[in-house]
Amino acid sequence: MPISRRTLLKGCSIAATAYGTGLALPAARRAFAGAPAELVAHEGSALLAAGRPTGAVMTYGLGGAGDGVPPVLRMRKGEEFAARLVNRLQEPTTVHWHGLRIANAMDGVPEMTQPYVYPGDSFDYRFTPPDAGTFWYHPHCNTLTQMGRGLTGVLVVEDPADPVFDAEIVLNLRDFRLGGDGQFIAPFKPRDAARSGTFGTVRTTNWQSEPVYDAPAGGLVRVRIAATDVTRVYRLGLEGAGAMVIALDGNPLAAPFPLDLCDVGPGQRMDIVLRMPASEGMVATLSNVKGSAPWTVARFRAVGADKKRSLRDVGALPANPIPVADLKAAEIIPLEFTATAEHGARESICGSLGYTFWAINRVAWPGDTADGVAPLAELKLGKSYVFRVANRTPHAHPIHLHGMSFHIVASNQPRLLGHATDTILLQPDETADLALVADNPGAWMLHCHIIEHQKTGMSSYVTVT
Repeated sequence: MPISRRTLLKGCSIAATAYGTGLALPAARRAFAGAPAELVAHEGSALLAAGRPTGAVMTYGLGGAGDGVPPVLRMRKGEEFAARLVNRLQEPTTVHWHGLRIANAMDGVPEMTQPYVYPGDSFDYRFTPPDAGTFWYHPHCNTLTQMGRGLTGVLVVEDPADPVFDAEIVLNLRDFRLGGDGQFIAPFKPRDAARSGTFGTVRTTNWQSEPVYDAPAGGLVRVRIAATDVTRVYRLGLEGAGAMVIALDGNPLAAPFPLDLCDVGPGQRMDIVLRMPASEGMVATLSNVKGSAPWTVARFRAVGADKKRSLRDVGALPANPIPVADLKAAEIIPLEFTATAEHGARESICGSLGYTFWAINRVAWPGDTADGVAPLAELKLGKSYVFRVANRTPHAHPIHLHGMSFHIVASNQPRLLGHATDTILLQPDETADLALVADNPGAWMLHCHIIEHQKTGMSSYVTVT
């Protein structure tokens, strides 16, 4: 059945240096058992806007090097990965591997799955990713400050069975809140945190403004897009070339479809295959068209002789082994996402915003730990469930589940159904059914990935035993 523009838009609502360009994969960006990468969280400076460099930037470096955008970490599906987080910040931190279905002890949530990593300390992460795709990594401690100042990096899990493209480009989309002097300003405004969130003042792709990437003329380029911003929902469109969407939130689409407009919320990812213009020097432009002032996200410039590739050559990627819930036997668990003013904020070693605006099932998360909060649900290992989620607010909420993936099987709004994901961009007044198998033991967070919403109450957890 043909996909209309409106249905495609809703279905996509999963909602000049070359960063990750080309198929050559630097050995320093892979780490396997016996040779852990040293991932150093540290402060530095970066030229994020015109004028003077921005100080107090937070980023990751491999082996301590690098003051720019966090590196693209690459690993292989089914092969063990090892990394040692070294904390050279002046506050505690952790690393959460967003979207990866890995052991609970490696999930990076302080006081729930691991201790805080204090300044000067380290923590070893070791896991085997079961799924290929585009994911990302970030702290789960003082998140609005640490993520807002730069600690968001892209993670690529490769599958040897994937098709070979002519090039690959990774795009890390995020804002920074900077003043006119190029330095950080207050990370949020309470009145905005109680609405759709506080937007950044400087928009970047790979920490650059409107970067340009060269790729083979007439070639097929895999573009991995990760929205790592703390607030912004993007609506992405392409001019000057054709493209197919081949994966959403790390999981391949059973039937790739043409890119028209796609909503991508904080925490979400989209993989497209771009057919480059045929003539050298021609440019394709990826833009954000959401809001009253569209802007360029990135440009892709054709170089060399025409490779004469065709989007008709683009097929489905190999599927990930996501378990499928038995809907007839599934237990239904209602989850309502609402505004609230009933609970006070609680101070936490990982930071509190001092306000409570949001809740799940009328309970607001009081801080950064589960202290005093019962789980939303206690799930039995191997059993099927349907989370019946309802957004009772006038704002969109990208709801992310740690440790497990779900299939969106029903909604009262037009959207792509049946796709496996870890994050749903829940639209205002939307109700949807999220079907999953509780296949990963442990305590798993469920929260809005607009970080101000998470930090002011829209966060909780489930347990699997």
